[in-house]
Amino acid sequence: MPQEEMLEVAKSQHELFIGVPAECTLQENRVALIPEAVARLVNNGHRVIVETGAGKGAHYEDRHFSEAGAKIAYSTKEVYEADIILKVDPPSLEEIDLMKPKQCLISALQLSVHPENYLKQLMKKQVTAIAVDFIRDTDGGYPFVRCMSEIAGNTVILIAAEHLSNVNGGKGLMLGGVTGVPPTEVVVLGAGTVGEFAARAALGLGSSVKVFDNSLQKLSRMQNDIGQRLYTSTIHPDILANALENADVVIGAIRSKKGRAPILVTEEMVSNMKFGSVIIDVCIDQGGCIETSEVTDHAHPTFTKYGVVHYCVPNIASRVAQTASIALSNIFSPMMLQMADVGGLNNMMRFNQGLRNGVYTFNGAVTNEYLAKTFDLPFKDLNLIMGAF
Repeated sequence: MPQEEMLEVAKSQHELFIGVPAECTLQENRVALIPEAVARLVNNGHRVIVETGAGKGAHYEDRHFSEAGAKIAYSTKEVYEADIILKVDPPSLEEIDLMKPKQCLISALQLSVHPENYLKQLMKKQVTAIAVDFIRDTDGGYPFVRCMSEIAGNTVILIAAEHLSNVNGGKGLMLGGVTGVPPTEVVVLGAGTVGEFAARAALGLGSSVKVFDNSLQKLSRMQNDIGQRLYTSTIHPDILANALENADVVIGAIRSKKGRAPILVTEEMVSNMKFGSVIIDVCIDQGGCIETSEVTDHAHPTFTKYGVVHYCVPNIASRVAQTASIALSNIFSPMMLQMADVGGLNNMMRFNQGLRNGVYTFNGAVTNEYLAKTFDLPFKDLNLIMGAF
């Protein structure tokens, strides 16, 4: 009988050595690669080393990674022997000391909030540092920012529901409504991705939703994407103050492209809100858009001021760490496979404009003009550097 012909599996043009260290940031539970993504990379001929306990916060054990083909490292130093480091949060100064010259670091760098010596340490090590939150896709969007924003938008409504219930000391409201009972009022500040998904979740539960943003284009797009008419308004202090007085939940989701988030809700507005209402300031990592907001953490996520519950945890996506880790892997693993297929990082940067957009330092040179001006450091245009390769 005829037998099937066994064809050789095509090998990647470039073998990658990828390291996944355990996150050292307080209460960061996400991991850059899940075991399924590790298996996909290993099956394509790449080496992956994972620090012990890296997936514990997302409920992935060491054996899950080892069974997927990864090597388990029992020291952080061993992980940093890899050529490419994948992280969720920026590395600490101690971790940068472990890095080797010409290494590639891919993480949500947030260099603008770090001291100058942080950037100088990366330059001294001649590290190529790439901010995953600034990498663009083929449509011009930011996939990392969008997926984390979708998670945050859905999650904040569930958090609000928890803190309105009696179980958590709330005033005993069900988020949404039932027949014959007026629906809860939800005010969303910002018509971006977080605001859109928060509005979707709130509407799905039956709440009355009001969305405020100064961009008419964003408000129009949100209505079209959601597929139904909802209350929208530009941000006028008097109109916003009236909406806040009747609100049961306020979601702060206005972000700034550079620097601090603008304060839209004053302390006086908060003092006039209903007793037991809930504020969730999603943009607290940029300083917050509500004047009474103060940074909290997952261990002590709320505080009460003027009778209003404030939830101001910066890394909300870490609350649903497994979902967030899967979403991260969906970004990282295809990127690594594409990098191997084109022959390595330098080739990928040469042909991929979206990846170049996320590069902050290349072999020790600052390639982000904003950072160079902020820290008064010499700037080199990455496009010109790539032209010389």
